[in-house]
Amino acid sequence: MSEWWQELSQVNRGFYCAAAFCSVFFTWQMISAMIGLGDSDVDLDTDVDVDTGGIGDAEVDHTYDDFEHGAETDATATVAAFKVLSVRSLIAFFTLFTWGGALYLNNGVEMGRAMTLSTLWGLAGMGSVAGILYLLRKLTHTGTQQIASCVGSLGSIYLDIPENGSGEVRVLVSGILSNVKAKTSDGSALKAGSSVKVMRVLDDLTIEVTPVPK
Repeated sequence: MSEWWQELSQVNRGFYCAAAFCSVFFTWQMISAMIGLGDSDVDLDTDVDVDTGGIGDAEVDHTYDDFEHGAETDATATVAAFKVLSVRSLIAFFTLFTWGGALYLNNGVEMGRAMTLSTLWGLAGMGSVAGILYLLRKLTHTGTQQIASCVGSLGSIYLDIPENGSGEVRVLVSGILSNVKAKTSDGSALKAGSSVKVMRVLDDLTIEVTPVPK
């Protein structure tokens, strides 16, 4: 092993070191994607407090109406998902690129050709990981015809539900653990992790929930 390492060029050693480094992050990211750790750090609470000092000393608490809040929630979730997807895809690119470069150079392939082939491997890995993560997200997407199956079930708040607004609840839909847009029956706010019961379906994508006493 020592003799093999000593025979490598400095560039080849650099590729092997970079490949090992990227592989650690790639493995961790893929495991976290499969068990859902990568999607739990997005806070979509969008309550806005506005001080209307021009009207005496009164302070009025303003919140977005249902349409505005839903639009901002969806947009924020989309941006967050895109960022996560982009980071994981880039990690996949560099993992395969560095491994390709290390192995091609180790086999005596000319530098320019090795870089070209490694780039192609990296792009292929980038596209493959993007496809895999897309399919993983689709597994938790709720179909409009299935959402009624969760009525009466217990679930937990996944994204905070602000007062008179909407968030997300993690609940079983047709036997699949899914994230579903939700509002509280009395308009109260609920924090992530709170236990709730699904009361009824409000529309094709939204359910109504009520907190479950501890």
